[in-house]
Amino acid sequence: MRCPFCNRLEDKVLDSREISEGRIIRRRRECSRCSKRFTTYEELRKKIPYIIIKRNGSQESFDREKLILGIMKACEKTSIDAESVEGIVDEIEGTIQTKYDKEIRSQDLGELIMDKLHSLDEVAYLRFASVYRQFKDAGAFMEEIKESFGGEN
Repeated sequence: MRCPFCNRLEDKVLDSREISEGRIIRRRRECSRCSKRFTTYEELRKKIPYIIIKRNGSQESFDREKLILGIMKACEKTSIDAESVEGIVDEIEGTIQTKYDKEIRSQDLGELIMDKLHSLDEVAYLRFASVYRQFKDAGAFMEEIKESFGGEN
């Protein structure tokens, strides 16, 4: 595997594990030249392309990188690191593959993301919810806090 930092082809595998119910192998690697670490994923190429049905009825292809970036934005300056975000996305992809047939509504995807963030970090959850739920004012935001966390925060 080519190092994304220095382009060398030699590396060593530090850790391998199956994810998404064994459909994907995650490998943690270290470059033999620059010693930087990176993660690779191996999966079968025969993958069903999932379609996201947006609120306005339009459709777009499921984009793992877009999902990672959205979650990373919500997780800025929190204790959630990039590896944890990748794990969240792996779990969400696994759920989509087992529960949905080729398409998923954006609302359902948003709920899956919020469920994962709610259990990890309150701030990341609220950041994501504020964009996803499009709060109109501070009162709606405060109501979300009360409903989600059972009181004043």
